[in-house]
Amino acid sequence: MPSKVIVMQESAPVLCRGSQGQFPLTQNVTVVEGGTANLTCRVDQNDNTSLQWSNPAQQTLYFDDKKALRDNRIELVRASWHELSISVSDVSLSDEGQYTCSLFTMPVKTSKAFLTVLGVPEKPQITGFTSPVMEGERMQLTCKTSGSKPAADIRWFKNDKEVKDVKYLKEEDANRKTFTVSSTLDFLADRSDDGAVVSCRVDHESLNSTPQIAMQVLEIHYTPLVKIISSNSWPEEGQSIILTCESKGKPVPEPVLWTKDGGELPDPERMVVNGRVLSISFLNKTDNGTYRCEAKNPIGRNSTEYVLIVHDPNALAGQTGPDHALIGGIVAVVVFVTLCSIILLGRYLARHKGTYLTNEAKGAEDAPDADTAIINAEGSQVNAEEKKEYFI
Repeated sequence: MPSKVIVMQESAPVLCRGSQGQFPLTQNVTVVEGGTANLTCRVDQNDNTSLQWSNPAQQTLYFDDKKALRDNRIELVRASWHELSISVSDVSLSDEGQYTCSLFTMPVKTSKAFLTVLGVPEKPQITGFTSPVMEGERMQLTCKTSGSKPAADIRWFKNDKEVKDVKYLKEEDANRKTFTVSSTLDFLADRSDDGAVVSCRVDHESLNSTPQIAMQVLEIHYTPLVKIISSNSWPEEGQSIILTCESKGKPVPEPVLWTKDGGELPDPERMVVNGRVLSISFLNKTDNGTYRCEAKNPIGRNSTEYVLIVHDPNALAGQTGPDHALIGGIVAVVVFVTLCSIILLGRYLARHKGTYLTNEAKGAEDAPDADTAIINAEGSQVNAEEKKEYFI
């Protein structure tokens, strides 16, 4: 049973006009079903006039300090000329209604106090879950609670994270006072939901900020997820390598199966399987190939592959050292090109330097005298291009 809390709410009293200064004052009261309600009527100025409390059925409960109704739940709290207070314990929904405090002046003055009774929602229950659930199947979980007044609010959470996209239904109970509310959570089962805690939370003002919660732990079955981890990122001949097959599934996968290039492991003496681990010692080129790890459980099977390439450490060293033959070839080419360039440059310079115009023109040597030689020389200047002499 939740804590029995009475909430007093101020309300404007209903005052009847009459004798000056004499007015009864009351307050509305809200109480949780099963709790205790205190009804108080005060009069600031009273000339010994009687006060009376009556219930919604207009039955007198107390007239001053005299009990009028035989109900063990109703007791006198305080009675004086200025105040009449009573209590109603173990309040039920049928006690809800308008209570009247009367001041017997001429005429009688009254003030109304409305008693509101909150219906406490029952502890919620989650239905629709069957264990286990296969990955990919649709799940419909329903949370239901009855007896709330006013209607309770239902919220869903998955691992403390609220789920918003839900259906909500409210129905009036047979007593026409309380409500039954239900909410449905609809989703596809995923492997990430395995072990998740789904909770249904019921919030209601009668619960005094302490919601009622129902929880369900999900169990999802799914095929294995497989991954191979290598201990050596650059395996070389003569070294060893360890391949670890990690598999995760539910139910837990059976021992894994190792194969090479679609067949059995060719060298059991060097290739040793221990559970999920494949160890290969003294690696050589024949170990190159595709290694497959396969895991299975009652739901299904899955596999993954690892391509092993064994490297030659000597070839690697030769690639990293200087290539003397290549360097020698480059030097020879450079020397040859240089020599050819020098020879061509020399020939070019010799051709241009050895070209000249000579005064010893053709026929000058045979001239009979000096005058004729000069005339021949002048003629040779006119046709200088024809008088060029080359030395190579």
